[in-house]
Amino acid sequence: MNTQLKKGALEICVLSQLAKGDKYGYELTEVISTEMSIATGTLYPILKRLKDDLYVETYLVESEGGPARKYYHLTEKGRFYQGTLKQEWNTFVAAMNRLMD
Repeated sequence: MNTQLKKGALEICVLSQLAKGDKYGYELTEVISTEMSIATGTLYPILKRLKDDLYVETYLVESEGGPARKYYHLTEKGRFYQGTLKQEWNTFVAAMNRLMD
C-alpha cells in the first residue's frame, strides 16, 4: 500500500480503534497491521499528538512479567473528533470513487 495513503489514514484508524475500547500502543500496532503493513513505532508520534490535543488520555496498568503498559483512552473531545474525521473520510472516499469510475 502506498505510504502517503497510509500516512493520511492512520490517525483515523487509531481513533476508530480507540472508539471500540482502550488499547496500549503495541496492541494498536498489532490490530492495525492486520489490515496494512506498518512499522513498529509508527503510531507513537500520532498517539503523542492526539494526547497533546486532548483527544486521548493515558493510564498505566501493571502487566505480568514485564513493565507497566500505557493504555490510551479516547476522551469525549476525541470521540467527537473521530466522528468528524469518519464523516470527512466517507465523503472523501465517495468523491474518489466517483472520480475513478
